[in-house]
Amino acid sequence: MPRTDADLIVDPDTYTSGVPHDALTRLREKNVVRIDDFWAVFRHEDVRTVLKTPAVFSSHRGATQIRDPQPSDLAYVQRMMLNQDPPSHTRLRRMLTRAFTPRAVARLEDRIRANAREIIANPSGDFAHDVADLPLLTLADVFGVPRQDRALLYDWSNRVIGFQDPDYALSSSSTAGMTDMALEALQLRPDDGRDPRARDGMPDLYAYAHALGSYKRAHPSDDVLSNLMREDISIEEFENLFWLFSVAGNETLRNGIPGGMIALLEHPGQYARLRADRSLLDTAVEEMLRWWTPVMHFRRTAARDTSLSGQEIKAGDKVVVWFSSANRDERAFTEPARFDVGRREGDHLSFGHGPHFCLGAQLARTQMRAIFDAVLDLSGTIQLDGGVDRLRSNFQNGVKHLPVSWPK
Repeated sequence: MPRTDADLIVDPDTYTSGVPHDALTRLREKNVVRIDDFWAVFRHEDVRTVLKTPAVFSSHRGATQIRDPQPSDLAYVQRMMLNQDPPSHTRLRRMLTRAFTPRAVARLEDRIRANAREIIANPSGDFAHDVADLPLLTLADVFGVPRQDRALLYDWSNRVIGFQDPDYALSSSSTAGMTDMALEALQLRPDDGRDPRARDGMPDLYAYAHALGSYKRAHPSDDVLSNLMREDISIEEFENLFWLFSVAGNETLRNGIPGGMIALLEHPGQYARLRADRSLLDTAVEEMLRWWTPVMHFRRTAARDTSLSGQEIKAGDKVVVWFSSANRDERAFTEPARFDVGRREGDHLSFGHGPHFCLGAQLARTQMRAIFDAVLDLSGTIQLDGGVDRLRSNFQNGVKHLPVSWPK
């Protein structure tokens, strides 16, 4: 039988050849559509409505992934900030905001720019591999993870985000130079392909979190983890915040940067325009985030009977908002399939909306500007030098390999 548009968008194999924007466009005309056991929401305004009304569309009731957590795991994962509603979400978020204020980000900017320039000055030929180190370096500094242990963050995010891709599911980087607490935690790393989203799926992450937390309690410094050790926070909340930072703090930017580079490579006229007018860099970064959309969807659960664009939704129903559709909605963007580095319609949803708007959005933008500022300083343009290898995932718009040649 022919495959439906709904089949295409939920199949992780689809995304190895690209986001199915034609299917999303057709679904957007229908808007709120029943797919399997959930309602899918495709239009920009309706996605915003879902995200900004947690009293109606809850992050807490069923967590935020399409698949239901195991019943034995649900109470635990509900303690994650990502999976909470106000006021509990507000309380945890407040503990972290000092690390992401404009002043705090400004203090990091020189270091970020230096890291970005070093990365671009020492290319391997795989742009995706090279730039993956920038968010790891930044996250290590902000969170308080020793830089020599940052490959742990890389592997953890691979295993969680890439659980549908065999190249990532058992990711294991070199342990050379890691701290003793990292090596001890790695003794617990599972090698049986168990689900990393389950409570028992990443024992090495939780062991490392507790070891590093104990160290920070005894040797506090100016980082997120040291600050958390001073807060009234439960073990479950602490473990979940560490999990969230280790994965979400890294993965979106790690794919957003090569996604932005792909946008420039596929639109050489826009690449040339940006090289000729560096003042467009801020709008170009926003357009890269809109056009690529690193995180493609998130789930909510209806807390009560409601309606959305005329569709009746019952309490307990899953509701999944599709960012990769909303960011191409003709109702919100002029010629949305056109990549335009000067686009002024900047209301994309790649950082979410409402109370869960990405806490690290400004830090992510700063890192993207730093990388592309360094790219634009090259004597010529970067060129594609092979096929793009994309992640097998219906959740993260991921790039595993981006082979490029540098200007001579």
